[in-house]
Amino acid sequence: MSTIFDARRRALEESFFAQHNADLLEKLRRKQSEKNRKRQLKEISGIQDDRLLGELAALELESQTLAALTLVPLIRVAWADGRVRPEERLAVLTAAAKEGITDGSPAYQLLEGWLNKKPEERLETAWRGYVGALMHNLSPSARESLRDQVIGRARQVAEAAGGFLGLGNRISKSEERILCELEMAFL
Repeated sequence: MSTIFDARRRALEESFFAQHNADLLEKLRRKQSEKNRKRQLKEISGIQDDRLLGELAALELESQTLAALTLVPLIRVAWADGRVRPEERLAVLTAAAKEGITDGSPAYQLLEGWLNKKPEERLETAWRGYVGALMHNLSPSARESLRDQVIGRARQVAEAAGGFLGLGNRISKSEERILCELEMAFL
């Protein structure tokens, strides 16, 4: 009798430990996957805030999606006056490069396409919807950090071609309107 119980006990223990080991292995895979996502998100977006990157990675955000999230405002501001001036183009590409978006990368190619041809309105609509949904899933400090980084870059583009001989307001009324609309998307 004892051997039947021993055999069943061992089978139960082996089954338990097999499941426990499988669970640990899955946790390890998820952690590694999240770490890889964080690294990719950092590379493609230029976001340096580790806590924000962790929250974005935990949401299983794809790096291409984040690139669009952070670049759409730059493009909106660049096109605010109906055309992209050379100074604005340079400001967009420089801001992107400062944030780690390098020439030849998918995000850079996306930017160049948007600079050459104004994106359709549905891009902005999709961006707004995405930002609105994302804001509900981030902590207050992460929301603030993301907003500050995105709006900060957009403001740099707005200031790039403004003013007359470097004097006066460097941001046009249409650019200021776009910046306000962008800010509202983060509320």
